[in-house]
Amino acid sequence: MSKPEFTPNEMMTIAASRALKNDDVCFVGIGAPSAACNIARLTHAPDITLIYESGTIGTAPDVLPLSIGDGELCDTALTTVPVPEMFRYWLQGGRITIGFLGAAQIDKYGNINTTVIGDYDSPKTRLPGGGGAPEIATSSQEVYITLAQSKRGMVEKIDFYTSFGHGDGGDHRERLGIDTKGPTLLITDIAIWKPDPVTKEFTVVSLHPGVTRDQVQETCGWVVRFADGVEETPPPTELELATLRDLKARTEAAHKGA
Repeated sequence: MSKPEFTPNEMMTIAASRALKNDDVCFVGIGAPSAACNIARLTHAPDITLIYESGTIGTAPDVLPLSIGDGELCDTALTTVPVPEMFRYWLQGGRITIGFLGAAQIDKYGNINTTVIGDYDSPKTRLPGGGGAPEIATSSQEVYITLAQSKRGMVEKIDFYTSFGHGDGGDHRERLGIDTKGPTLLITDIAIWKPDPVTKEFTVVSLHPGVTRDQVQETCGWVVRFADGVEETPPPTELELATLRDLKARTEAAHKGA
């Protein structure tokens, strides 16, 4: 039987979804994190609790939301609470096991920029901003990050610190009094990365099928470190691919008004 074909973006989304467990309480970012979290819910983690910044708890959208204010989230949630309660009781109260974030720029220590590209006062591009991501990055028990890999997005030094990862590396979080784990997983469209236990620098632990080490370095703005015994990411299964493609087809149809 031939293996199903897939795109790098599909591999990224499915690899990210596999990192989530059935008993996770996940604070979900819009975009790629939302796709990954909902694929997990629709496949191996049906009891996962998905929480969005607008206050929706236990939401189970039939289509991917356009934003945190999308009515689909509230319509399918177990309950919706005020935003202050969401942040103070749920997030800052330590009840979120995974914060799942995207990034416009990221450095090797998992610090995220979603504010500006270039100088803050005269930027080349002004981005949407942090929203709740800075709080998610410091208050979730641990943080997963997903983005398509490029030298523009994965840089030696980010232009603005929106969401704090491991700072300058090592024990920087601990020295600032932040007692959560911070970024523990980075999933791109070509590899899976985890922080070094001591330095906290992201290190490649798995290459997606067909990807070489040279390709990883060519699309990254810092000198890449590879773990001993780098693995190959298992390709998507037929079920995972079908679930993802059906979700995206439903989403596209809904957003077109079909």
